[in-house]
Amino acid sequence: MTQDDLKRAAAQAAIAYVPDDAIVGVGTGSTVNFFIAELAKIKSRVKAAVSSSEASSKLLKEAGIDVLSLNDAGPFAVYVDGADEITPHLAMIKGGGGALTREKIVAAAADQFVCIADASKVVDVLGTFPLPVEVIPMARSYVARELVKLGGHPEWRMKDGKPNVTDNGNAILDVRGMTITDPVGLETAINQIAGVVANGLFARRGADVALIARREGVATLKR
Repeated sequence: MTQDDLKRAAAQAAIAYVPDDAIVGVGTGSTVNFFIAELAKIKSRVKAAVSSSEASSKLLKEAGIDVLSLNDAGPFAVYVDGADEITPHLAMIKGGGGALTREKIVAAAADQFVCIADASKVVDVLGTFPLPVEVIPMARSYVARELVKLGGHPEWRMKDGKPNVTDNGNAILDVRGMTITDPVGLETAINQIAGVVANGLFARRGADVALIARREGVATLKR
């Protein structure tokens, strides 16, 4: 099986967590793109979606699925998203695609967070994947200095030779060199730095269920 085959298998397994006539929270990234494709197959029983990025909103609309703002959606049952890294305890690093703030907000609003990933994303300790931190542009240098004090090596994320700008109009710092043994504590500490909008640690509100695709099949991990 290719990595895409594994991503597709995890996405297919997530459909079982979508209630009939439900509003579905939808994340961002390559694995989620497979989930959107699977969601399109059952769109007759999907009421609408709440999306964490402009890119996912575009794919959902192209699939014929209505996209609501979070403010208009009200409570909803499930949020499905991927991970850049995930531990067996279901703490995650997310934000490689730059949508971490909206992902964190939509995840917080959902009754259940289902993470879909292939087995390559499972780690015992977070930190090999650079930790994204979304920052207000005027605070970028200050936040970077504070992240160095926490033991990290922040780099300003670029795209096509230009500063990467999130859907919210902010900058992203990718922090390398951290071995994250206390993800909840570090998530809290980074959030306290003035100018930080959100960071890519999803530990205080981690996944409730993780569907991990391996060559032998899809394993289900729960809190």
